[in-house]
Parts: sequence; C-alpha cells; structure tokens
Amino acid sequence: MMRLEGKVAIVTGAGSGFGTGIARKFAGEGARVIVADINLEAAEAVAAEIGGCAVRVDVASGDSVAAMAGAAGPVDILVNNAGITHLPALMEEVGEADFDRVFAVNCKSVYLTARAFVPAMKARGRGAILNVASTAGLSPRPRLNWYNASKGWMITATKAMAVELAPFGVRVNAICPVAGETPLLKSFMGEDTPEMRAKFLATIPLGRFSTPEDMANAACFLCSDEASMVTGVALEVDGGRCI
Repeated sequence: MMRLEGKVAIVTGAGSGFGTGIARKFAGEGARVIVADINLEAAEAVAAEIGGCAVRVDVASGDSVAAMAGAAGPVDILVNNAGITHLPALMEEVGEADFDRVFAVNCKSVYLTARAFVPAMKARGRGAILNVASTAGLSPRPRLNWYNASKGWMITATKAMAVELAPFGVRVNAICPVAGETPLLKSFMGEDTPEMRAKFLATIPLGRFSTPEDMANAACFLCSDEASMVTGVALEVDGGRCI
C-alpha cells in the first residue's frame, strides 16, 4: 500500500543515518521527497537513489531555512531530523560554543522550520510535522546533559505545537530513538569500542541499537493518514530502554 502517495515530504539531515532511512521509506511509500542536508553531496546521493531532489540547508540559520522552504514550495510532511550532540562530559565542562551549537541545531531549527512551513500548512488546512527527538529527552544519560535537555525541549515543543496547530488540521508528533548505528553513535559513547557498545546495549532490553529502518517505519505511520487521530505524542522507538 502506497501510504504516502501524492504527498510531498521534506526531511532534514537526510544525507545520512535515520534521515536517509526515513527518506527511503517515504519514497517507497509514494511520496516525493526533498532530501535536505548541510552536506549537499550526501543529499544528492540519497536523492539520486530514491528519485527525489536535494537541497543544502543549515537548519540553524534562518536565511538558509527560508531558502530551503522557497526551493521546496508547499509540503505535506516536514521531518525535523537534523541533530547533533556534544561529546560526553561533565555538565560544567561542556564548552559554550558546543552548548550553543547543540541548541541551535536541535532546538532553534524546529522554530525556524515552523516559521517557514507552518503558515502554508495552516492555509491549506492540513500537514504533518515529525520531530526526531530521543530517549535522552525522557530518560537522560549522565555526561550528555545539554544534549538531553535539547531533546527534552524538542518533546515539549512537539506537544505545544500539536495543541496550537490542531484546529488548523496540522498534526505534530515526535519519535524517540535510542542510540543507533548512525554517524552520531561514536559521539554519544565518546569512543567506539566493543566494551562501550556492550555498556550501551546492556541498557536496551531488546538488546540492539536502533536502525534507520526502525525510525523510518515509525515515521511513516505517524506521517500517514493512518495516524489521522494521533498528535502530540513522543513515540518511544527504543527497544524498551525507557521502561
């Protein structure tokens, strides 16, 4: 079943990791996908694979997001997937530049894309927004304090957006993955060793990391008409870590 047939979707951070998985799934379900990433070469490679189009964007820049929106035109689905973390450290030892960058990419970006895309969604009376948060925003890990906080902000923003936009027919949800096989995994762990992987996996009852396919399947449901009565949720796709 082509659950997203006729839909136009934009996925930020889609040049790698979870974003690539979501872009592939959406295209496979019939959507026309705009692959947005700060790495244009990576975005173009994914777009060529799925028959979409690529656009370069710095999601922390208002001008860049506005340019992306202008190039994309009206969209039915917006996925705020782009995100970064700081390296594991005591909260008082994280540098100010790292703090600012985490909140600019993980939080300010949600505001900027809302400013760019929500007016047209409201005018059309429909739309689906998906924010890729994290279990870190629900069950924080030590030494990732400000990353945890940024994802907690994202979850609260999702619920606030959902309440405000519901009367206009626009749904807003979030997914909360556990650590996955993405370029950010090494940054979360501090070092990618068998011992560190085993330590992380021991906290996940199902015993494995998240995959891009896991996130893509959940994202597809929440952004499809099958979830027409679902808004404001932060869906844990985490192998049971938050239990």
